[in-house]
Amino acid sequence: MSSEDLDPVSLVDFEKGGGLVTAIAQDDATGEVLMVAYMNPESLRQTLLRREVVYWSRSRKKLWHKGEESGNVQKLVGLYVDCDGDALVLRVEQVGGAACHTGKRNCFFRRIDEGRIEDVGVQVFDPASVYASGAKSGTSAKEPK
Repeated sequence: MSSEDLDPVSLVDFEKGGGLVTAIAQDDATGEVLMVAYMNPESLRQTLLRREVVYWSRSRKKLWHKGEESGNVQKLVGLYVDCDGDALVLRVEQVGGAACHTGKRNCFFRRIDEGRIEDVGVQVFDPASVYASGAKSGTSAKEPK
């Protein structure tokens, strides 16, 4: 079987993680890590079909097309599977400039340095004006996945 005949989803070991794998979204242009989420086989298939990233929301227990509410979609540029097949790196074009539901550029805006926590994030939008329910507007440590 040639690599062209191989189903890309078959390269991923979803069993190790109880049906999910870690998916790291990285800005294709800058290399900046934007966020970490999870994918199941269907979200991976949808991502490959749409060329826009679809994750699995652990809290809502459903597929989550990134940017479906905010418009800040992630256009898939490249997808990489790690050596064990249990993690993915998604090289993306982040539309709208913000990957985090808090309105920040990325989800890694809390720097811990010598016991101090500092917010180093770039605020791109006000989440209260984007999300109707306001459920995502807080800056809690837990992103809805």
